[in-house]
Amino acid sequence: MSSTAYPPFSVLDLAPVPQGVTVGQALHNSLDLARHAESLGFHRYWLAEHHNMPGIASAATAVVIGHVAGGTKTIRVGSGGVMLPNHAPLMVAEQFGTLNALYPGRIDLGLGRAPGTDQATMRALRRYAGAVDSFAQDVVELQHWFKPANPDQSVRAVPGEGQDVPIWMLGSSTWGAQLAAALGLPYAFAAHFAPDSLLDALLLYRRHFKPSETLDKPHVMVCVGVCAADTDAEAARLATSTQQQFLALRRGRPGLLPPPVDDIREHASPAELAGLDHTFQYSAIGSPETVRRKIERVLELTGADELMAASQIHDHDARKHSYEILASLRA
Repeated sequence: MSSTAYPPFSVLDLAPVPQGVTVGQALHNSLDLARHAESLGFHRYWLAEHHNMPGIASAATAVVIGHVAGGTKTIRVGSGGVMLPNHAPLMVAEQFGTLNALYPGRIDLGLGRAPGTDQATMRALRRYAGAVDSFAQDVVELQHWFKPANPDQSVRAVPGEGQDVPIWMLGSSTWGAQLAAALGLPYAFAAHFAPDSLLDALLLYRRHFKPSETLDKPHVMVCVGVCAADTDAEAARLATSTQQQFLALRRGRPGLLPPPVDDIREHASPAELAGLDHTFQYSAIGSPETVRRKIERVLELTGADELMAASQIHDHDARKHSYEILASLRA
């Protein structure tokens, strides 16, 4: 595959809090990485909403987006995503309308249906019982708030009304694909942690897509894990931080992003190792050549219009270098 065949590359940042690093430093690292990504030619920089997770600093997603957008100049900044059942649509319109007023033409609004947390925290966050069941209606309501207000409209999104804030549907199953197709929205699939429904969801989305005012044909972005280093061995070692964090979450003990270990097999059972292999089957872990082959394979399988990369690496400089290697594929 020639360099001209690669689609735009983007960054998904979970604002990781590594062991030995404060939340404040982690958020400054996100801005530093965003500036680095901008200089490397990445198209978007998205931040994800998670709650009650000590190793992720982007719970107040709109606030962190403002922090990153204010410190960059050209890269698009957005949510990957805002978990809409946790929020009133009007408030989301006001938040992202404010961001778009401050940084016009650079703000994206990716929406998710999952809680982004555990059950107890979900109950503390929910606006009302069963909010997740009204997700489709809430998306339509949110779209309404961004439209120009009628003269006799009693409630308006200020800021927000009349602003062009692109809405993306995020998904890790076929459910989001169906809604994105029905509403004519661009669709981003989270293959970095939920690989099982990737191909079925994309097929369903493309098959049932209905053109809308904002999009005349399907548009797909696929997010995969990327851990690139100068050698396969070093990349495999760096990737053990993500693997350990995932195992801790599965064991019900979420924590800070741990430093890498020499051999993940010493820290997981055979069943857990099989689970890691399955979960990260689309991840690109390795040297530049290994990463190139894996990325090209993902693009061949999915026909993605854009590719987003999530890199949970303990050392900030190594994380920046991983994105340098990824960007070099398009050079």
